[in-house]
Amino acid sequence: MQTRRNFLQNAAKATLGIAVSGSILQDIASAKATELNAATLKFSQVKLPFSYAALEPNIDALTMEIHYTKHHMAYINAVNEAILAENIKEASEEQLLANISKYSPKARNNAGGAWNHNFFWESLSDKPSQPSEKLLTMINKTFGSLDKFKEQFAAAATSRFGSGWAWLILDDSGNLKITSTPNQDNPLMDIAEVKGIPILGLDVWEHAYYLHYQNKRADYIKNWWNVVNWKKVNERLA
Repeated sequence: MQTRRNFLQNAAKATLGIAVSGSILQDIASAKATELNAATLKFSQVKLPFSYAALEPNIDALTMEIHYTKHHMAYINAVNEAILAENIKEASEEQLLANISKYSPKARNNAGGAWNHNFFWESLSDKPSQPSEKLLTMINKTFGSLDKFKEQFAAAATSRFGSGWAWLILDDSGNLKITSTPNQDNPLMDIAEVKGIPILGLDVWEHAYYLHYQNKRADYIKNWWNVVNWKKVNERLA
């Protein structure tokens, strides 16, 4: 027969068990939430590796400031909104781009804009640099010379109708190739006509040059060569 003392002891044990179980469930739920948050892809803006005025006279300070703080940040914010709204669970930015056809135009345009501009900032430098011996050998083999490569790259950038990008990429065979993409598309996307790994990219949207060059895209391209970060390009090739 259960005594009052036994009853109270058993009731206390049961209450303690429920409390412990509840605590464990809370810990599990918290861990799952942390795991989910950690798995949620989020784009961020790279720190500009130079001052806004550092690339003058080739790219003016006001254009750099507006391009970086307004245009690029808008892409960053919008793609992160799309990731949450569409419950996108890709493991990396590059994986998202590789599967971009699965998602909305908002995700596509802004993922491209966010990734492309981070790539672009790191492709620029206020410090002189040159192609590595390895890169120069590949350029000479593929295009004939560095000057001929620049001519062909400039032609791709100049002839891109409307807004877009020009790229130097490595194709599936490890060969250099010049291509261009419309809008904020890039060669990492599964919808790209020419796919590959970018090692150099040029933004030919008007917001990248119009304040200084107006409609003279060819002049912008010509002067852009003066601020190409060949050191970074060399690293991407390696």
